[in-house]
Amino acid sequence: MPHTGDPRFDNVSVVKQANVYFDGKCVSHTVRFADGTTKSVGVILPASLSFNTSAPEVMECVAGACRYRLKGGEWRLSRAGESFHVPGNSSFDIEVSGEPYHYVCHFG
Repeated sequence: MPHTGDPRFDNVSVVKQANVYFDGKCVSHTVRFADGTTKSVGVILPASLSFNTSAPEVMECVAGACRYRLKGGEWRLSRAGESFHVPGNSSFDIEVSGEPYHYVCHFG
């Protein structure tokens, strides 16, 4: 799912409890839509992290930038307005340096 340009989501519910990973280097909130889809909206602080996936994901960069590497792949760059796809039942590495990486994770 490419970046839509709209800086907000309307008519959603948000889980108040944050998802905190890697000692606070990644923090997100779950957003639920009326059609049943779920996304997470979060920030990754400067760090090198590895994530496992169960469902396919699309990582949309809202601000900042990151380097990412899909399982078995090469390092690539993702900047604001860009996104990358991660297969289900896989993993990816992400490196953030400088300013925080703001993202929306689209599941499914």
